[in-house]
Amino acid sequence: MNAYIPLILFTVLTNAAAQLMLKRGMTGVGTLDVAGDGLIWTAIRVVFNPFVFAGLCTFVISMASHLIVLSKVQISYAYPFLSLAYVVVAAYAYFVFHEDLSAARIGGIALIVVGTIFIAQS
Repeated sequence: MNAYIPLILFTVLTNAAAQLMLKRGMTGVGTLDVAGDGLIWTAIRVVFNPFVFAGLCTFVISMASHLIVLSKVQISYAYPFLSLAYVVVAAYAYFVFHEDLSAARIGGIALIVVGTIFIAQS
């Protein structure tokens, strides 16, 4: 199973990258007003934002790689690695988006990392 860790980590990184692109895109789109703008116009505004569109495409890549992983590795081994995407997103959000990273979040991140290490060694 350890032979698939690079592909699993690729899945994690593309998943995190997709989240970050979606966040960047939705920040650019601004507040959504489906009632005022209408559902179709709102959807067009969102999907055709370059960052949102790139994020959605990256999610497709992430899911494709995850499907390959699932065809080769036990889900109880592979799936917990996806929690590492939270670690990547939280760090990026702190340094780039200047979001808060409280002690509780740092503690949670540490638990995620330690748990993933235990799973990787199983």
